[in-house]
Amino acid sequence: SSVKADSKAITTSLTTKWFSTPLLLEVSEFLAEDSQEKFWNFVEASQNIGSSDHHGTDYSYYHTILEAAFQFLSPLQQNLLKFCLSLHSYSATIQAFQQIAADEPPPEGCNSFFSVHGKKTCDFDTLETLLLTASQRPKPLLFKGDHRYPSSNPESPVVIFYSEIGYEEFYNFHLQLVSKSNAGKINYVFRHYILNPRKEPVYLSGYGVELAIKSTEYKAKDDTQVKGTEVNTTVIGENDPIDEVQGFLFGKLRDLHPDLKGQLKELRKHLVESTNEMAPLKVWQLQDLSFQTAARILAAPIELALVVMKDLSQNFPTKARAITKTAVNSELRTEVEENQKYFKGTLGLQPGDSALFINGLHIDLDTQDIFSLFDVLRNEARVMEGLHRLGIEGLSLHNVLKLNIQPSEADYAVDIRSSAISWINNLEVDSRYNSWPSSLQELLRPTFPGVIRQIRKNLHNMVFIVDPAHETTAELM
Repeated sequence: SSVKADSKAITTSLTTKWFSTPLLLEVSEFLAEDSQEKFWNFVEASQNIGSSDHHGTDYSYYHTILEAAFQFLSPLQQNLLKFCLSLHSYSATIQAFQQIAADEPPPEGCNSFFSVHGKKTCDFDTLETLLLTASQRPKPLLFKGDHRYPSSNPESPVVIFYSEIGYEEFYNFHLQLVSKSNAGKINYVFRHYILNPRKEPVYLSGYGVELAIKSTEYKAKDDTQVKGTEVNTTVIGENDPIDEVQGFLFGKLRDLHPDLKGQLKELRKHLVESTNEMAPLKVWQLQDLSFQTAARILAAPIELALVVMKDLSQNFPTKARAITKTAVNSELRTEVEENQKYFKGTLGLQPGDSALFINGLHIDLDTQDIFSLFDVLRNEARVMEGLHRLGIEGLSLHNVLKLNIQPSEADYAVDIRSSAISWINNLEVDSRYNSWPSSLQELLRPTFPGVIRQIRKNLHNMVFIVDPAHETTAELM
């Protein structure tokens, strides 16, 4: 079979140094961050899901896992879980558990194994013997991310179980360990362990390539570049409903003239090849480029506006010449200029700067990445769901979210104007300070380092809250 697909100009992929981790384990870590109770409930619910090999396709495996997880999540959290899986946010967490297991190291040929105060086995009968001598050995160091099953006796021996959830062997051991933990005989701790990881890399998300444009008064030629005409620089594919090349909407043209598909394909190919060379633009053509780009995005159908924006952003140098031919509506220009003025006054944003706000929180685009952004979204989702459960909705919800709940450095403040305050020395009122200047201009007067300035102002106030009848009060004063 042969497949015809659009070729891309540049495709960049970044991969991790470790192999891919099962999605089932990543979902369990997502739930564990909410609560350990949800983690253990998911472990019970995901019996015999196993690996993607058991499901025919990765797609059906993915949906089986989501089905098991969704019963513990709200609709908002379900969307966040899908986002998290697309980023493989918890792949590194699973790899950390793998490294901890490798340091043990695991007994040979065991899919699962137990560690009791440093001694290891993969046989449940031997576990009983190790428990008898456990008190003679020091307890192991536990980590923040370990999954601890609720125990009725914290002083009992610690059994660390290394295994991969979703398999029958894991559940057989798990049930026996749970019964021992409930009886108060052990403290049950679980860590992920995969005996044979799939030899596939994890593709990193959240990284991009930036191409800065500038006035091209001179033309630099790179003679190391291979010249080719078969490269298609557009990200939007031939079969996309929008498929815009040099101002022609081929998606629409194919719908209007289905009999001309062959000729349209040839025209599209010609236009794509002619746009491959990034011809330099004149300075005057660059002046309105941002307005023209905004106009092009707004002119697209609402449901395709984000697709167009993504295409123009990612392929801007090759699209720029076509964009310069776009006419800008005077209303759009006025609106953008008013927005620029408003954002400059309120947020200090210069024209051309970008800013991101989530529920009114300003996200610094220079320091944040997609993973920290995901954490912000998750925290905000928790707050909003909590408020929603309390019956706070609509405008009230927005007003509560605007409140500043950051803890101040001081736990409380004392109003020193109260009559309960007895002044020991009041710089502004006491006669002994009459000779001191009262102007704050004195702060600007040059003086020797370390000299305390004499100003008749109570710039700093120290308030002692004391019991006058107590013997140590006099010493303190």
